[in-house]
Amino acid sequence: MFDNVQINIPGGLDFDIPKMVKVKQNFEDHKIEDVALAVKNEILKPEIRQTVKSGASIAIGVGSRGVANIDIAVAALVNSLKELGAVPFIFPAMGSHGGGTVENQTALLAGYGVTEDKVGAEVRATMETVVPVTLDDGTKVHMDKFAYEADGVILINRVKPHTNFRGSIESGIVKMMTIGMGKINGASELHGSYPMSNFGIALPNAAKHLLEKINFLFGVGLVEDAYDHTAIVEAIPSDQLFDKEAHLQSMAKKLMGKICFDQIDVLVIDEIGKEISGGGCDPNITGNKNEPGFEKPNVSKIVLLDLTDKTKGNATGFAAADVITKKLFDKIDFPTTYANVVASSKLEGGKIPIPMKDGDEAVRLALKTLNGIDPINARVVRIKNTLKLAEIYVSEPMLKDVDKNSMLEAISAPTLMSFNSSHF
Repeated sequence: MFDNVQINIPGGLDFDIPKMVKVKQNFEDHKIEDVALAVKNEILKPEIRQTVKSGASIAIGVGSRGVANIDIAVAALVNSLKELGAVPFIFPAMGSHGGGTVENQTALLAGYGVTEDKVGAEVRATMETVVPVTLDDGTKVHMDKFAYEADGVILINRVKPHTNFRGSIESGIVKMMTIGMGKINGASELHGSYPMSNFGIALPNAAKHLLEKINFLFGVGLVEDAYDHTAIVEAIPSDQLFDKEAHLQSMAKKLMGKICFDQIDVLVIDEIGKEISGGGCDPNITGNKNEPGFEKPNVSKIVLLDLTDKTKGNATGFAAADVITKKLFDKIDFPTTYANVVASSKLEGGKIPIPMKDGDEAVRLALKTLNGIDPINARVVRIKNTLKLAEIYVSEPMLKDVDKNSMLEAISAPTLMSFNSSHF
């Protein structure tokens, strides 16, 4: 497909572009040094410990995100449950991710180190669901069959701002309970019943009714800081889920990283992937002027250079870009990507940005198509991905902003940069 595309660009792409400067963004560090111990201490809290019965079969739902230390946290959770006499097993709670197949969802868990050998519990994967709840409007809330048949359910997940909607509860335990645990059937049902802008109300409502029908023991919420470190671990009993998750959500917003500029002409992102963000690249970081609540930063053009290996060809989020590279295009697994797009019911997420033969041409095309801005004066920012923001690159015209911001520190001289190789 790509090899048959020949783009004729009026005036060509032979023009000077700004030099780039490496900049350190100084965020607060809230790293927990011993995540396993933090998990164990949470499970030993009386209100959590008392939910675990000796001999009980307990299903632990684990998602498809690249959560920091997820293998360590899951292994500690499994060990703690075993010490209390329970019999835990793992199940993928990731909706339509991995193309909605058992094999791919199991592989995603293995890629994060969540295997029986590494965490000490069997992984049971199925796409079969049951429907414990039908809401008043007829919407069915699905649940993983193995989890439904267990004596109790625990969900462990990162709590963070969602990539498409705003609310007191966004991405975390509640979303995993309703979308993730519902597999592709449940994800498609809920996405088809409600616009995503209403998920801040619809998902907690679905979770509330589900909790009345299933034996949900507790959730383990993980919050990360701007350095992608585990910063908070909290086990939340079912009767406190909504209040506690809302608090963790507010903490996540305070601790998460950002790009410390409000106006960017061209944002270059080295890699996207589902383990980085549900949207491949997180619009909480990149901005999205088409979604209320995501207006900052104001980015004119986005260029994507590559997919991560862990995303297994799932390019969800690539449609947010204006330009991509042939390298990225060639890695896309379209059936897997489209399964995610269709489940979300937002088909515009499958539109293909203009592909260019390499990173340099992709960036130059974005620069050339800026309205009323000479490329040499453009405000260009380059990041590795939307989780790794401690060090970024900015174009030379932005140095005056760096000097004015106490969070920023230039750590290199201005240098001409190739966008065909990694600089992180």
